[in-house]
Amino acid sequence: MPKETLKISRRTLLAAGAVLGAAQTVSADAATASGPASWADQQVRYKTVTLDGIEIFYREAGAADRPVLLLLHGFPSSSHMFRTLIPQLSAAYRVIAPDYPGFGQSSQPAIGAFPYNFAAMADLVDRFTQAVGAKSYAIYMQDYGGPVGFRLALKHPERVRAFIVQNAVASVESWNPDVVKDIAPFWQARNAASEAPVRALLAAATTKFQYTHGAARSDRLSPDAWIHDQAGLDRPGNDAVQLEMLYNYRDNVAQYPAWRDYLAKNQPPMLIVWGKNDPFFREAGIDYFKGLLPKAEIHRFDAGHFALETHASEIAGRMRAFLGKLAAS
Repeated sequence: MPKETLKISRRTLLAAGAVLGAAQTVSADAATASGPASWADQQVRYKTVTLDGIEIFYREAGAADRPVLLLLHGFPSSSHMFRTLIPQLSAAYRVIAPDYPGFGQSSQPAIGAFPYNFAAMADLVDRFTQAVGAKSYAIYMQDYGGPVGFRLALKHPERVRAFIVQNAVASVESWNPDVVKDIAPFWQARNAASEAPVRALLAAATTKFQYTHGAARSDRLSPDAWIHDQAGLDRPGNDAVQLEMLYNYRDNVAQYPAWRDYLAKNQPPMLIVWGKNDPFFREAGIDYFKGLLPKAEIHRFDAGHFALETHASEIAGRMRAFLGKLAAS
């Protein structure tokens, strides 16, 4: 290479390096001014806390002095469903995502050693938030996260700053009638015959279906999601845990009027981010919340039950804008 060209190349690289270094400094200074003091705070950390002998696994990211986002997962997933969302929010928030007992990496107490119902799950999550020092929080609720989150709100309305609802329901009309047809007999009379269609929800094909059905961006679907969930379902004794939870879902239906009254009275801020092709929960769920909360912000996505798998960046963006307005109000 000619010396003149080499000199120009070196000068160009040095100049580019100086510009990049300055840009990185500005970016770091901006992050320090508006968020955590260290990039290390934004990295996801994997922790456990023990409550009554039960190890609760959780993912956490963000500085301890930031506003708390409590992420509550659905069936049959765990905090794993938030793996791509958490890093997109941790610059400005302390993001915490626990696994319920019997899910993900948390302990799986035997049936009889822990009451696998939603009231017990909510009580444990309540004590979890206290153990990790989360005194107030916005709640992200998907599927099972809805019944857990609404129970937390009824118990501690002063602690809940806002809701982000992603395919979680609070009314009978929000359900797909075909799903109700399959599960209602199980709720009414639990026996081998009524259990059969519910047990089918634990099969590998159904777990994959929950992720793939209605997902327009199939190229963004990672098989890791349903393989991870199925590994949990296939653990010895986990089928009994899941059947107990699915049976006790009927208690949530009985709580719908109390949740309605809470929402109507308290008018909490709500962001709805909804996968509109969900095979279980219909878009009527959006209409129900909007009827109770006229100021609710709504965004529909061409996605299925697990919308984060294909639209995490879009949902994170809507969350940042919504929570930013909440902080400014």
